[in-house]
Amino acid sequence: MEIKKVFIVGAGLMGSGIAQVCAQSGINVVMIDNNQKAIDKGINSIAWSVAKFIEKGKLTEDKNLILNRIAADSDFSNAADADLAIEAVFEKLELKKDIFQKLDEVCQDKTIIASNTSAISISELASVTNRPEKVLGIHFFLRYL
Repeated sequence: MEIKKVFIVGAGLMGSGIAQVCAQSGINVVMIDNNQKAIDKGINSIAWSVAKFIEKGKLTEDKNLILNRIAADSDFSNAADADLAIEAVFEKLELKKDIFQKLDEVCQDKTIIASNTSAISISELASVTNRPEKVLGIHFFLRYL
């Protein structure tokens, strides 16, 4: 399966970091959050980090090309054509379940739904979807300069 578009719920440290890693890898990203300040802070953090990687010679691609791969929004409907949807919000089970249910409704059947949780059961999150076989847990280690 080729991943062309990633949909990320949560624009905090982890969500924005995942968005950055994806964009640096050439993948288009939509990052959503219900808090505009979090979105703005996430985008600014990504821009700063990408600039630092370029400055230190760890990235050679143009900063704007990378940043243009990231769209920020607050609408779940943008997950409709995502190949991978990642939940990256704080560790609150009911919130995560709600997000998984929304993603399950909006995303195509082929879409993989993932959580960046480090403490909550992936099986429990998968149980609120109609695609438990396409739910996975991922955890990123983000390295900032």
